[in-house]
Amino acid sequence: MSGSARGTVPGLATPYPLGAALPAVYAEDDFGQRFVSGLDVVLAPLFNVLDSLEAYFSPALAPADFVDYLATWVGAELDGDEPLPLRRHAVASAVALHRVRGTRQGLAAAVRLAFGVPPEITESGGASWSSAPLGPFPGAPVAGLHVVLRVADPAVVDPHRLRAVVAAARPAHLPFTVSVTNSPPHTATSSRTSEGA
Repeated sequence: MSGSARGTVPGLATPYPLGAALPAVYAEDDFGQRFVSGLDVVLAPLFNVLDSLEAYFSPALAPADFVDYLATWVGAELDGDEPLPLRRHAVASAVALHRVRGTRQGLAAAVRLAFGVPPEITESGGASWSSAPLGPFPGAPVAGLHVVLRVADPAVVDPHRLRAVVAAARPAHLPFTVSVTNSPPHTATSSRTSEGA
């Protein structure tokens, strides 16, 4: 995360100059007025931040370095080197993603947010009903989850990052594997696979 962008702003006026708040005996004192005007330069950015504090908590309006703080507060899954628009979007959608965390929908949204590509998800579970007892159970008997990410160039996707995103967003009890392959599916010629538990 980069350093803070806050500091003095050339020409920024303060809405509460200290010279006007001094006792009357200093109102005509040129040295006293010039001295406190130097403090006004330091305090003006603070008043500016307080006047626009609401914007700091909006991912679309917050300064870039503050977006990184917001990401840690809302638990956004970020590496820290993503472009600023993607970091803003991740912060804005973090709460909605937490609501569906551990579901197929949440897993797909987390992978799409991190890589910009919707994944193919194969899972062992299933749901079914039957009007007769002792019907067959849906899904596979061995629990598992496999996530495939199809991209134009698999070499540019970090499979360890994909594995970390899937590990954070999957149902906690499912072992999983991930792979990155060429796109489109019918012309896939290479793949990189990683397993997880």
